[in-house]
Amino acid sequence: MLLDNHGRKINYLRLAVTDRCNLRCFYCMPEEGLNWLSRTELMSYDEMLQICSLLVKMGIDKIRITGGEPFVRKDIMPFLTALSKLYGLNELTITTNGVLTAPYVKELKAIGVKSVNLSLDTLDANRFFAITSRDEFANVMATLDELLKYNIEVKINAVVMDGKNVQDIMPLVELTKNLPVSVRFIEEMPFNGDAHIYNGLKWDHVRILEEIKKHYPELKKLDDPLFSTSHNYQVAAYAGTVGIIAAYSRTFCGTCNRIRITPVGELKTCLYDGGILNIKDMIRRGDSVDMLTKTMMDAFGTRAKDGWEAEGLRPANNSVHESMATIGG
Repeated sequence: MLLDNHGRKINYLRLAVTDRCNLRCFYCMPEEGLNWLSRTELMSYDEMLQICSLLVKMGIDKIRITGGEPFVRKDIMPFLTALSKLYGLNELTITTNGVLTAPYVKELKAIGVKSVNLSLDTLDANRFFAITSRDEFANVMATLDELLKYNIEVKINAVVMDGKNVQDIMPLVELTKNLPVSVRFIEEMPFNGDAHIYNGLKWDHVRILEEIKKHYPELKKLDDPLFSTSHNYQVAAYAGTVGIIAAYSRTFCGTCNRIRITPVGELKTCLYDGGILNIKDMIRRGDSVDMLTKTMMDAFGTRAKDGWEAEGLRPANNSVHESMATIGG
């Protein structure tokens, strides 16, 4: 079992396989995109598999594949298949925007992927285009249909943005009436690639919940699973559930069981830290497994207490405005 210096269990890795994305969500990156990483800067699939294998032996039993958008990376399915076979890995999940995902859903089911997080900030095609700068709403909804067809658990992640999609809160809640999905509303965060100035949080978890309760006073609080980042609710007699994630308020840091590895191999023990060490570079210079293990254990042993401390420890010239696509949110 992996424990950090605060006694928190670490068993969950979020692995970003690419920084590239086929959408341009304004809260994540500039409309023209980022300065994409070169192929040599990215971890290879072999390097990622080596890192994951080592971490599973150390105590990681859940891996979530993120990006960027995972399915824009060529040959992603053979990698996912190999990853799914790691002895000791109990859960392999994926976060995707759904644009390219539908054709792979049958294969995902076959390799044992039981849960997928689908990023979807609106159920209105015009607002979808306004937020993402891409006309891909139909493809995302086709992915949702496929996931439900193959009985894969679906969590819909919607970032709540003042003046952009607040009117979508109720339609998204209503989606849970007949569909067995979990719709999770996420506080907007400052990881926007400097595309725009982050003016602070206008819709925090408290306000989001109050807004939902105005329309659904019968909203029932559910028991939250262990290590849950969301506070979970259900409207009476509805098939699905509603969650609220205090991603900026950081109310769940005390039970955080997650670490992250960016597309270039940088280990982050907190979403809000500036990066702790680069595992890919260690592998490429030939460091031993024992050295890799010791170095990572040292990093886990000096983990920030919460996201506020992690952010405060960043150098003055390293603010929290990098794109979420580069850190694997």
